[in-house]
Amino acid sequence: MQFGLTFPLQRKLKLKSVPYGAPLERLHCWDLHCIPLRGQDSLLLVHCASRYTIVACGVSGLEWARLPDFALEQIRSGLLDAGLPEKTVEDYLRAAGAPELTRTHGRREVAFLNRAWDDVLAMDFTVNISTVRQPLLEQAANGIPCRCAGFEGRETAKQFLYQTFQQI
Repeated sequence: MQFGLTFPLQRKLKLKSVPYGAPLERLHCWDLHCIPLRGQDSLLLVHCASRYTIVACGVSGLEWARLPDFALEQIRSGLLDAGLPEKTVEDYLRAAGAPELTRTHGRREVAFLNRAWDDVLAMDFTVNISTVRQPLLEQAANGIPCRCAGFEGRETAKQFLYQTFQQI
């Protein structure tokens, strides 16, 4: 699985640079960005194919230090929160392989990441700052009709995610 890191996130992690990853299907690619949310340092994870968005609010220094493992945990929880069966999620994570930190996956994907960020900020009233996981925020943001890199037309990110997983 590839985690494309935005330049602000690379600076936050004090990484000089990350390589371009070998081309993968969008199915196994996520772009990650650091955002302020309700005064908390937060992580935005956006699936490159579906624009499905997962948010971790109030990320600690320890969690930033172990970003690949932390991101995988958030993706696992977020996909389960989306209603995907546990076996499907586990099969997906196994097929995606070990996490690899790369540059973001292209202009189009980053443009959709920025739109997902806008949706998250518009729904920030749903944030629960007492917990890292934000299922209510994710449900709200992923329920807004949008466009994504993996499909034509407009649909919710959650519906695009379901369509993506139906193709597996």
